[in-house]
Amino acid sequence: MEGDKLVIIIDDPSDVERIEEIESVIGFPTAACVAVKSDISRIINLMIETSLSETALFSDTDDTPLLKVVNEDADDTAADAEFLKTMSDSSIVKTVDSVILKAIRKKASDIHFEVYPEGLKVKYRIDGALYVVKTIDVKSKNFVISRLKNMASLDISEKRIPQDGRFKRFIDDRAIDFRVSVLPSVFGETVVIRVLDQNALGLDLNRLGFPDHDLVRFKKNIFKPYGMILVAGPTGSGKTTTLYSAIRAIKTPEDKFITIEDPVEYQIPDIVQINVNEKKGLTFASGLRSIVRQDPDEIMVGEIRDFETANIAINAALTGHLVLSTIHANNVIDAIGRLVNMGVDPYQFAASFNLIMSQRLIRKICASCRKEHTPDGEMIKLMGDFEAYKDNKFFRGEGCRFCHNTGYSGRTGIYETMPLSDTIKAMVIGRTSPLEIKKQAVSEGMTTLRQSAWKRVVDGVSTIEEINRMTFED
Repeated sequence: MEGDKLVIIIDDPSDVERIEEIESVIGFPTAACVAVKSDISRIINLMIETSLSETALFSDTDDTPLLKVVNEDADDTAADAEFLKTMSDSSIVKTVDSVILKAIRKKASDIHFEVYPEGLKVKYRIDGALYVVKTIDVKSKNFVISRLKNMASLDISEKRIPQDGRFKRFIDDRAIDFRVSVLPSVFGETVVIRVLDQNALGLDLNRLGFPDHDLVRFKKNIFKPYGMILVAGPTGSGKTTTLYSAIRAIKTPEDKFITIEDPVEYQIPDIVQINVNEKKGLTFASGLRSIVRQDPDEIMVGEIRDFETANIAINAALTGHLVLSTIHANNVIDAIGRLVNMGVDPYQFAASFNLIMSQRLIRKICASCRKEHTPDGEMIKLMGDFEAYKDNKFFRGEGCRFCHNTGYSGRTGIYETMPLSDTIKAMVIGRTSPLEIKKQAVSEGMTTLRQSAWKRVVDGVSTIEEINRMTFED
């Protein structure tokens, strides 16, 4: 500070609009100092290191509007009002609403409230990476957690067991769903909120980042009248978005499409969607058993978790239904291994499956601060063929206000697609080793996840650091 003014460093002091924008955000008059843009970027990157500064992502305002409640009945509203009285201060409500509102504006997929001795740390997951954006005073942490539990219609008094809930709010003239998970920890309850913003979901196969040959393969198989399509990957790798996009592409008024999910994350018009409810006995297996009696043409199973679900899904595919599902596995070969270990018969597997695909989401370089970059030679050697890539141009983001100084903005998919040819089916039936099956798939044109990721680097879409973070060497 210089008197009552905040000193800022800027590369263009004549940019009045940017200075006014800074002043409107920080709420102080400014005094501008001039520096070279490259020096400013270097200093910012040194300060950021692996996390965003609290100022860059989060600033509290007293006038944050309270989020408008959607479909909350009178009893819930009365309970909420009583809860506010016990806190005797609506600032907790404003704090929580402010955190949620800013998460939506920053396009965060998850909001984390993690309790520690020093207070409650608020984190946003943006483009797959987690950033600390705020620390709430230790005296207020229990009020904030209770407010979140109240919003999700959870038991505020119960602090010893995990709880799950949902709530919906109007933000920027649209209804957004939030899925809440509460977990007791050593220092108190931690809360994670999954943001389910249907407007942010681009359900278009052509916009998911498929390479042309993989997109052709995927479309060819989802438009087949029967058989099974399996998408593998960890949590948060975009599997559900891919399946929803496939549903949008193939559903017609002449067909009946039924899904069973845990839970239904996004509502799609003109299809029947069912929520798993294990407490009431509605599991993937029991639900799927009932679905096949509902005369469906296409079925989506949220996840293959056990033999019973896998067996019913495979039998549905063998009896004239198109079945789409996901499985937690690192790649297509691991997906086959998981199914076999569950007890799936190799003959039925070979007869029912059309295609297995694995995917990840990697961060894209920010277009606003993308610059050519010469990586370390050792990093290039990790690509596996130093001579082929040593003269290639590489890029990275320097960090700017559009990407919150991370150098990345948005994500795209990398894919590994394996249609089950007659040769591969015979190898599965003969219990051939996974390595040999992989070699055969590559010889038939399969691009591995690692190869797909390197293609993104060579094309200037992502960085070596990012693909090393998300994939292993083949």
